Order: sequence, then structure tokens, then C-alpha cells
Amino acid sequence: MRYPLINVNLWKERTKISNNGITDIKLKKLFSENISRIFGADYIEKIDIQNSTKKEFGDFQTNFAMMSSKLIGKNPREIANTIIENFEKNDIIEKLEVAGPGFINIFLKNSFLNEEIKKLENEKYDFSFLNTGKTVIIDYSSPNIAKRMHIGHLRSTIIGDSIKRILNFLGFKTLADNHIGDWGTQFGKLIVAYKNWLDKKAYEEDPIGELERIYVLFSDKAKKDPALEDEAREELKKLQLGNEDNQKLWKEFIDISLKEYNKVYERLDVNFDYYYGESFYNDMMPSVLEELKKKNIAREDQGALVVFFEDDKLPPAIVQKKDGSFLYTTSDLATMKFRKNELKVDEAVYLTDDRQQNHFKQVFEIGKMLGEPYDYKKTHIVFGIMRFGDQIFSSRSGNTIRLVDLLDEAKKQVKKVIDEKNPNIPEKEKEKIAETIGSGAIKYFDLSQNRTSDITFTWEKVLNFEGNTGPYLQYTYVRIMSIFRKLEEENINVENTDIVLDEMAGIERELASELLKFPQAVVKSYENFRPNIIADYLFDTAKLFNSFYNSSSILKEEDKQVMDARILLAKKTAFVLKEGLELLGIKTVNRM
Repeated sequence: MRYPLINVNLWKERTKISNNGITDIKLKKLFSENISRIFGADYIEKIDIQNSTKKEFGDFQTNFAMMSSKLIGKNPREIANTIIENFEKNDIIEKLEVAGPGFINIFLKNSFLNEEIKKLENEKYDFSFLNTGKTVIIDYSSPNIAKRMHIGHLRSTIIGDSIKRILNFLGFKTLADNHIGDWGTQFGKLIVAYKNWLDKKAYEEDPIGELERIYVLFSDKAKKDPALEDEAREELKKLQLGNEDNQKLWKEFIDISLKEYNKVYERLDVNFDYYYGESFYNDMMPSVLEELKKKNIAREDQGALVVFFEDDKLPPAIVQKKDGSFLYTTSDLATMKFRKNELKVDEAVYLTDDRQQNHFKQVFEIGKMLGEPYDYKKTHIVFGIMRFGDQIFSSRSGNTIRLVDLLDEAKKQVKKVIDEKNPNIPEKEKEKIAETIGSGAIKYFDLSQNRTSDITFTWEKVLNFEGNTGPYLQYTYVRIMSIFRKLEEENINVENTDIVLDEMAGIERELASELLKFPQAVVKSYENFRPNIIADYLFDTAKLFNSFYNSSSILKEEDKQVMDARILLAKKTAFVLKEGLELLGIKTVNRM
């Protein structure tokens, strides 16, 4: 079934003027030119520009000398020294120096650093080298109809949303598809349960909760009375054949579920372009089977239609059961074809937990075997399981944790902190702040982790105001906003000045250098589909700012030029924090 678009996130090209170059790309180009001149163009593929691990090692480093030692036929330090001695003067690099076994430390010119920092906020980055003129569809969240969203849906939802935001930021056109589970055997069971055991009053008050209750009840009763399973299959068959009453109930279940889901999505600030359910592809699946048979990709085996893979590298994939019904494999193949033919996508990204790896390997391989329009770039992004440490919440079935309950508890706990620390904030504003920080804290806890790892949710980790947490970053942003409130209160005028003054050789310069690395963090996050790279970068930036804030006089600085420079540096830091958190789907607050 195709559902109306809800909260459609239409892709819009970023409208900021001009282009802001990315520092590591500029450095790579500069090194390529010099190394090509010194050693020849054959070696420039080995150039890799990295962030320095310590400030004494410069702003950036390259290990080119070590990586190319065997090819060039010289020891790394000799290569590094040759590069430094023959490197042409330029407007970017102040000096180069050899470190350790052959690292080249790169120190940027203050003038270059200053001009690049000034561009922040005013100019968009140039990511054209990523070949961003593509349409990418992202398939994520995908809850099952008639079941409330629980903690198991959290990772797919917020990781998928962050990846979409990252792709948009880089300049890709994105389509977000919530491939909801709206078809299958559970609907026959639900219809039987609805007709026999529905509590109408409970259904009016909490429709999806009542549907969950009667579904569990059906399962319990079917264990004692197997005839109920036959009854469910009969009701499902009637649904599939277009029975009016069953079709009406099915659509009612879907409407109820979508209303419930969108309450959660709204609180998480997650939007989709499409809600194409599994049922939407029903009519397309027979033609997929015909193609599989025509190309001799699928063959009959014990009454079923099966795809076997060469060298048994994958287990066989059933595309049609012996009773004629289809499986997820067939549905996903139809989805792939539709997305290419109708939505004109160039790439597809799928977000699921790692238990579905085999399934997507099978589907992607069959797509290659079929060729066009099935064979295009597809990426399956897996993530580990989220566990809940102390099991504070559970659904009525006793084995899941509802996302609504999770968000409510986060909001409640944050509001307690606000009540204690800033009781003078109006109640309505407190509620809004608590909602933003609470949901952001949950998101950040997940997105700051390595997505492939299993993680354990605890409130202590999520809501901590110290360390690599959402509240810590929010607090840092609020701290910067307090500077600008004081500026306004005291009517202090700030002139557009230079960020990096000659006398700023310490923490200010280190922070300025870090701010330039923001686009690099975004690119690396995209290349690895790991939002935690952005989270780590933001945490490092926040730590640097707080060190700067605690060690430097800002509004009380007597030298007006230095004060203005520090204020401007704070302003640019706020921009990067806000922009970075936005890529994680987290809104900022101005006070807390």
C-alpha cells in the first residue's frame, strides 16, 4: 500500500554563496603538485593528509614518506627531508618538519587559518569531489503495523536519519523511505483477535495498545487451540482476495499505527519522503518471478522456487513458497526495481541490525544476476543491538521498551535538572528545553557509539553533563550563547576582526585549527557511514572551547582587539557545534 506523504523532507540545495575549500583537500592538492614535481606523478595516490594527534605535531600530518618508501627506493626520513627541502613556497603552509620514522608535520600559516575561519557561516563547502550529483534513497526505521515502536526501532531510525542529513549536507539528493511492515500472516491473526476479543473502550483510548494486547492473546490461545491458526490463515486469504470487511480492518490498523508512529517521529525530528509499505509491491512480485525464471536464475525445488548461488557462497534463497506465497526476498527485489525505474535513484542505503546481513547479501547478489534495472549501487549498513541496562520500562507484554516511554522519562529527568539549576525559566520554555535536551541525549548516546557494536543504555551515561554526551555539548553551546546575551545586555559592539592574532599562539589557535576540520569529519563520517566520527569531532571541539573559555578572559579582556577576536572565535565555535549537532538530528537550546 502507498501511503500519503507525511512531513515530507524535500531536498533543497544549500543556498549559501561562494565555496569554502576543505583544508585537507587543499593540502592534498598542494602535496600532489610538489611530489609530482619532485618524484613524478606515479606516487601521488599514496598521499594521505591526517589530523595531527598532538598540537606539537602541527595542524596536520602526512605519512606519504613511509607509505611510498619501497616504491621510491629510499628510506622514509630521506624522502621526507627531500620533500621539505624542495617544497615550493605557498599561501597555506608556514613550515614542514620531519617527525619520528618519517611523518611530515604540517603547520598552517596564521593568515590562511584566519581567512578560512572567517568563511565559516558565510560560505558553503565545496564537496564536488565526492560526485554528489546523485539521488540516494535511504531505507530505515521500518516498524511493523499494529505494534508500538520500541527500543529495537531506535537505532535504525536515528542512524538512518543522521546518514540522510549527512548526505544532504554534502550535496546529494536524498529520498527517505519508511518501508513499513504492513503485510503478512500477522494480519490474519489480528483480524481473528479483533473479531473475538477486542475491548472497544480500550481500543478507543489506546488503539495500538489494544491491538498489541489482542495479538499476544491470540498467540497464547493458539498454543492451546491450533484451529485458531487455520482460522487466521482463512482470514488472511480473504484479505488477500479483497474481502471488503477485512480490507477495511487492515486499512484501519495501518491508519492507527501511522498516527502513533508519527507522534514518535515528530518528537525525534525524523521525517520521511515515502511510506511505501510491503503491500505496495504485491502486484509487482509476479513479474519479478517471471524474470527470474526467464533468465534461469530461479528453479523449482520441492515445489518452491529457489535461487541457488555459485560455489555455495550463500545459502539458497526461496523467492516463492510451494503454496504460491512470496517472501521478503521477492518483495525486496521488486522494491529495488521500482526505486530504479520510478524514483530514478542512483544508490540505495539500507539500515538494519546485523542479523539481516545474509538476507541482503542474497538480495544484492540476485540483483547483480538479473542486471538492469536491479543492478545499481546498494549498501547495507548494519548496527548492533541496543540493550537496556536496568530495565526501567517495559511494555504490557513485558519484553519491550516503548520509545514513547523512553522519551518521556528522558524529558522528565532533564526537567528536574532545569528546575534545580534555573528555576526562573518560564514553565512552557522549561518543557521545550527538557524535550530537546532529553531526546537529543538519547540520540547522541546512540550516535556517538560505534554503530556495529552492541550498546547498553543507562540513564547515567545518557544524561551525564560531563564527558562525551549530548548534555555536555548542549551545555557548551549554551555557555557560548551566554556570552552573546551579556554582549547584548552590556551593549558591547564587536567589530569584524581577525581570529588568529599573532599573539594568539596557544589555545585560541588550537581551537581555530580544530574548527577547520569540521568538513573533514563529515566526509569521513559519510565514507564510513559512521555518525560517531562527527560526534567524536564535536566532543573534541567542545573540550577545546571549554579549555579556551576557562583559561582566557573574554568579555573582561582589556585589549579590545583581542576581546573581539575571542568573541568571534566563540561565535564560529557555536556555528560548528550547532551545524554538527544538526547532522546528528539534535537541536540546540540557548539556555538550560
